[in-house]
Amino acid sequence: MIDLNGISLRNRLITSSSLLGYGAPKGRFAVLGLSPISNFVDLRRFGAVTVRTVTTQPREGHFTLKESWRVSEIPELLRLYRGALQEADAGWLNAFGWSNIGIDRYFDEYFPRTTEQNRILSLGGFSADEFASLVERVNSQAPSGSLAAVEFNVSCHNVNFDFNPIIEEVLKRAVPASRFPVILKLSPDFDYLAHARLAEANGVAALSAINTVKGLRLDPKSGAPLLKNRYGGLSGRAIKPIGLRVVSELREAGIRLPIIAGGGVRTFNDVREYGWAGADAASLGSEAWLKPLWSMPLAPLHGLHIRRLIRQVEGWSPR
Repeated sequence: MIDLNGISLRNRLITSSSLLGYGAPKGRFAVLGLSPISNFVDLRRFGAVTVRTVTTQPREGHFTLKESWRVSEIPELLRLYRGALQEADAGWLNAFGWSNIGIDRYFDEYFPRTTEQNRILSLGGFSADEFASLVERVNSQAPSGSLAAVEFNVSCHNVNFDFNPIIEEVLKRAVPASRFPVILKLSPDFDYLAHARLAEANGVAALSAINTVKGLRLDPKSGAPLLKNRYGGLSGRAIKPIGLRVVSELREAGIRLPIIAGGGVRTFNDVREYGWAGADAASLGSEAWLKPLWSMPLAPLHGLHIRRLIRQVEGWSPR
């Protein structure tokens, strides 16, 4: 086990929030809500699996909460996906907008099914009151040792909310109340150095760097935005240089908290590069789990690549 300031990881490779949903498929196989590639990877092998951001109440966001689709409804599902997720240049642009089933359904339906995984639960809210309520719910439902940490997502662009005014109060109230270590997720579009210093001052255990980068793509024929929300969060290979810069600048600014780095991680060399920049662990996100539809028949090969990456990281230390 790896100890990151009280956060116990099985190794230094974790998964990013959202790409693996709530850590388990609705049925036997991952078809909707998780990357199909997850059918070919043992999620217990990761240092930790970060659960999709959950809120106090269910949210459709810019997508849908519907989980059962008839064959005749598949065109509607694809239309919704196109409005919330687009392959963009060297990455992916998404605007799901915290589409989630809510914290109560997570604990009722998925928490009991993922006990063999090392889990990080991502929490999202629009006020200190909401974060305090979420932490209280986690404290009451999750036994000691059942979560590696909780992640505070106060940096999502797809919910059309300015988190800057609430971050300090969220940390002051919710961090001391949590029975589990807290990870603060940083955005490169906000003042991440100031937020990292607030994290250090308020007992946060580690930083997650980075969240997606706010971006825009327009239809070249009509000029209409490709996403339902107009703007979206850019992830994948396109943001790796930004992620490396943020990690490096955090260390240059004297930030000493452990950093879980993410953004474009595909290979072991990417993991090592983030380690050289100052990260203590790496996060595997859209670059690994999202693929064009035409390549989905290759999911077993993609899964083989991820399993090999896990083996490589198991023997790696950034220091």
